[in-house]
Amino acid sequence: MFAATWASYAGYYFCRKPFFICKAALGEDLGWDPSLLGLIGTCYLVAYAAGQFMAGGLGTRFGSRALLLVGMAVSIGANMAFGFTNSWATFAAFMVVNGLAQASGWSGNVGALAPWFRRKERGTVMGFWATNYQVGGVLANALAAWVLGQWGFQWSFFTGSMVLLVVWAFFALNQRNLPEDVGLTPIADEDESATEAGAEPVQGAGLGWSRDVVINVLVVGVFYFFVKFIRYALWSWAPFLLYRDYGLELDEAGFVSTLFDLGGIAGVIAAGWLSDRLFHGRRARVSFLFILAMAGACVMLYTLGPASLVLFAVSIGLVGFTLYGPDSLMSGAGAIDVGSLRGAALAAGIINGMGAIGAVVQELLLGKLLDTGGAGPVFATLVGSALLAAAALAVVLVRNRLGRADL
Repeated sequence: MFAATWASYAGYYFCRKPFFICKAALGEDLGWDPSLLGLIGTCYLVAYAAGQFMAGGLGTRFGSRALLLVGMAVSIGANMAFGFTNSWATFAAFMVVNGLAQASGWSGNVGALAPWFRRKERGTVMGFWATNYQVGGVLANALAAWVLGQWGFQWSFFTGSMVLLVVWAFFALNQRNLPEDVGLTPIADEDESATEAGAEPVQGAGLGWSRDVVINVLVVGVFYFFVKFIRYALWSWAPFLLYRDYGLELDEAGFVSTLFDLGGIAGVIAAGWLSDRLFHGRRARVSFLFILAMAGACVMLYTLGPASLVLFAVSIGLVGFTLYGPDSLMSGAGAIDVGSLRGAALAAGIINGMGAIGAVVQELLLGKLLDTGGAGPVFATLVGSALLAAAALAVVLVRNRLGRADL
């Protein structure tokens, strides 16, 4: 189960990252300016955000297995289509399709993992499991950049589709929704059972969520809005900036941009381990410390990044190290903890959906900023987003002290 879901979410990135790696090439080859590229990216991200809210409910209703198999298959088809079109309108339409399909990935896989691990081990498990989107991101970046340099942007999309097709087959053979599906006894987590039994349910919720649980999900969603603003800003525009402002070749820009994801691999493991071993499952506390450090890294990017390529590269690596731990903990293990086992997929869908709105906002805003100037204003927005993410986590910590949250 760990391997199947890990491979699944890593595989999604091979059909998510090629557009961001190929932005500069699409602009050069097809004459699309930053605003138009931003608009196309926004089509994907709006669909991705809307799909998050739908995917959480669909995963709860039909099961994670069906949701993920369909989502991966549709994403494969959309990426094949990207390689055959040079019309921005057609490209944008398939970006909507891809966004809806990609939205199934996080909430579906988090929901798939939830029944297989107890709360006391989820931080460590999620710390290692969530390396999927750093490793997936690094490998997808590297493959798309290498293929771009060899054969052009069309083949970046084609090869990504081929990789996800192999992952689809591996997942279909190895993943099941529940331990009972393979003859194992269900995992009984006494702490969670007691919490769910004692909750005052919200009328019509159907999941036993109290009003405090609903508020906690929304506050974590606000936090994730700003975290995902930063993550997608660097994913989406770092290769573009490295090509335009630092003079790298298209494939070189893609390779250097992977430092952001490489930094995140160590960061997510460290944050997950610390949340279980030193913070006893308190995801918000360790996440708050990491986010404060991320704000410092964003300040470094703003003040020193424009000065040289080396300082830019070091800065995005540090942002990745400090961002990915809180990102995975609060949207993964934290979503399971706050939403309960029954509501894990829905909680993950809501939190990730609110985060996806942040990804939409950055695409529109930063595309406009880059039309009219350099990278300075872009880096300034990252500093502001980091501080607002820290403020949202501070609210969670206060609610913990008041006994209204358990994160």
